[in-house]
Amino acid sequence: MPERSLRDGTTGICNSGGPVVQNVPSLVAQGQYTFSDGLQYQETDWDYCDGYDRRFHTERCCGLKPAGQSQLTNEDPPRLIPDGCYDCGDGFYNPDTRVVTDYEGSFLRNADDEEHEWIVQSCRKSWDEFVGCSPGNNSLEKGVSSHQGLFSI
Repeated sequence: MPERSLRDGTTGICNSGGPVVQNVPSLVAQGQYTFSDGLQYQETDWDYCDGYDRRFHTERCCGLKPAGQSQLTNEDPPRLIPDGCYDCGDGFYNPDTRVVTDYEGSFLRNADDEEHEWIVQSCRKSWDEFVGCSPGNNSLEKGVSSHQGLFSI
């Protein structure tokens, strides 16, 4: 089960593309746990958000969308992220102030260095970055001439 231990001793597990800050093992000990999107937690054979299957729960239930219309989050359409912020699963994170607020804007917590790094590396942000390609390294730019000899008989 993908988990992160949090400073206060609770455990966060992956839910719909983001962490849920709850002590799920103790909730499961009390019986069953069902996430807000209908996903039922399983103690064994847990295969959701395991690194091998990248589909969101709604995609597993309703199927994938056509190419070019892929879902960015479990919610479709995804919620809008305020400028300069990240969606960290239980709210929005502002890296300038290092504050996490819930989706309505109420204060949740201050992020420590470890959470800041995790959010910046792992979570969806409000802006897009063009990564492009390395000029001269693209086989389409080089054309067929770079593949001469591969198909000769």
